[in-house]
Amino acid sequence: MSKEKAERTTIKGQTFDEERALYNAAHTDVVCCNFAGPADGESALKEARDIKVKECTFSLRYPLWHVVDFTVSEVTMDDKTRAPIWYAKHGTLKNCEIYGVKAVRECEDIQIKDSTINSVEFGWKCDGLDLKDVTINSEYIFFDSRNVSLTNVTMTGKYSFQYVDGLKITDCNLDTKDAFWHSKNVTVKNCVVKGEYLAWFSENLTLINCKIIGTQPFCYCKNLKLINCTMEGCDLAFEYSEVEADVKGRIDSVKNPKSGTITCDEVGEIIMGNAVMECSGQVVTRD
Repeated sequence: MSKEKAERTTIKGQTFDEERALYNAAHTDVVCCNFAGPADGESALKEARDIKVKECTFSLRYPLWHVVDFTVSEVTMDDKTRAPIWYAKHGTLKNCEIYGVKAVRECEDIQIKDSTINSVEFGWKCDGLDLKDVTINSEYIFFDSRNVSLTNVTMTGKYSFQYVDGLKITDCNLDTKDAFWHSKNVTVKNCVVKGEYLAWFSENLTLINCKIIGTQPFCYCKNLKLINCTMEGCDLAFEYSEVEADVKGRIDSVKNPKSGTITCDEVGEIIMGNAVMECSGQVVTRD
């Protein structure tokens, strides 16, 4: 026996500022509404199910918590939303602007498209985040998350992708600092990766056709692979790492690679010795 399709409700052109204004809303379209006002109520759409939110503005704390099966489009969540999307599942955000300092935490199966994000602690402890055509500024981004995908993302950050497990990054520009620390099972393809102390203690990190910029990258790595990459301003690279690298052009300096082979066109300096562990890695320059 097929289930009858739930009848939908539309809420349009209203302003809400009370606590839990649309708590437990289900099968509802919320259109052109404003969540702000003197009552300063929290959790406007907490525990909502099967909702579509379009052309709305949010200026109250915690608007979308414990929400399941949702679509949010052409929506602005300002810095007063603080932690706007937590514990949510199976949702899509498109053409949105998000400014809450702790946006998207402990969520599952979330897609974000064509959006702008400015959130200091974005995407923590999630499983299944997919970002496409997004511009994002975040100091601590994707901390301890799993199964993350980024496509055509322009990102500015500092401490990015720490403890991530299962990450695919394609056609992105990453301006970060010590990214990928303690990360596992990461593939980065056709990207610019700018940072300092990149990917220390990472495991199963592969970079393909990437431009890598910054000092002291790739130390203490396990099963590190660089395929057809370039390295700019990269000194003291690969210290104590298990690495197979094919680098086009110059590497400023390589220090004590633990194992594997680093192939490049030119290396400024190879530093071997005074190591705290046995190091048998080799640097090979092309004729």
